[in-house]
Amino acid sequence: MGSRLSHLRTQFIHEVHQRNNKSTDIIQEESINATAEVLKLASKYKDLQEKYNFLASLVNNQSITIARLEEQCIQTSSRHQADKATQSDADPTDIKKKQNRQIHEEERDHIAVRKEDPQTQSDPVPRTTSSAPVVTEPEATKSTGPWVDCYDALLGGQTSSGIYLLKPRNSNQIMQSWCEQSLNGGGWTVIQRRQDGSINFFTTWQNYKHGFGNLDSEYWLGLENIFWLANQDSYKLLILMEDWQGRQVSAEYDHFRLEPESDFYRLRLGQYKGTAGDSLSWHNDKQFSTLDKDRDSYLGNCAHFQKGGWWYNMCAHSNLNGVWYRGGHYRSRYQDGVYWAEFRGGAYSLKKVSMLIRPNK
Repeated sequence: MGSRLSHLRTQFIHEVHQRNNKSTDIIQEESINATAEVLKLASKYKDLQEKYNFLASLVNNQSITIARLEEQCIQTSSRHQADKATQSDADPTDIKKKQNRQIHEEERDHIAVRKEDPQTQSDPVPRTTSSAPVVTEPEATKSTGPWVDCYDALLGGQTSSGIYLLKPRNSNQIMQSWCEQSLNGGGWTVIQRRQDGSINFFTTWQNYKHGFGNLDSEYWLGLENIFWLANQDSYKLLILMEDWQGRQVSAEYDHFRLEPESDFYRLRLGQYKGTAGDSLSWHNDKQFSTLDKDRDSYLGNCAHFQKGGWWYNMCAHSNLNGVWYRGGHYRSRYQDGVYWAEFRGGAYSLKKVSMLIRPNK
């Protein structure tokens, strides 16, 4: 009996040792696996940290750029307000006559220089971001003017596209604009053009009111000028667009006009037809907004996010005065390119855009 108990005791101790050895092996194996997982997690964390640092650097650079642009816009706005205050004491009639006389004298001097020195005709046109569209003497235009609009110039025998002097009916507003006389029967007044990114369209209310850019390249005619033009008759709007693959589309609206500045140039738009898709009717009945004058329906400032001036809603289905990005698809924190949502989407910046108006005749 004692021998049997001794044998059982020895067997029990042996089994206990075996189980202890198995538990130790399992614990060691789990420890090794856990260490491997920790190393993998540490590696992933390091990669995520590097990506985070890179993205943080990008955001910081963009924030610095945006801050500089905002500062420039504020400085420009302050200068315009100071100039306006200085000119308020003078007789408005004398100022207008003086400006018109200076324009004609500059045109006459420029033409004389071109005739004396033919080599100057090949000189490139200087690019500018002045607060009013800059005039360069066009080759094809010999306008006597002023005309009511470009359609009036066409009826007057002016069949060449170029820069014309315009004066809408019932107004003292004299302006210069590019007239497109070879497109769809001619008589189109170009109120906006984008084609090479030479002009900064992220600018102030005063610049959008009075106009800016170069009449023979990129420019905005000015909200006040557009108001007087489009309210003297029944006008239609034509928008021409081209992507970076050469595809051309159009959007036409059978009625177009703006309300006066007291209503912040609210957009009034008619029915759409065309090949581009309708990305402007969503902006119908909206007021014009800029960085320094927020009139959109969004809690924030759409002009700040979209980097332009437009009849923003909440915020945009089209942004033709946005940032001109080369190549089409662009990367930005916001959708701020020159886009038409129904044609190539909001993350695609178009190569060429122009907005034109003509009477419904």
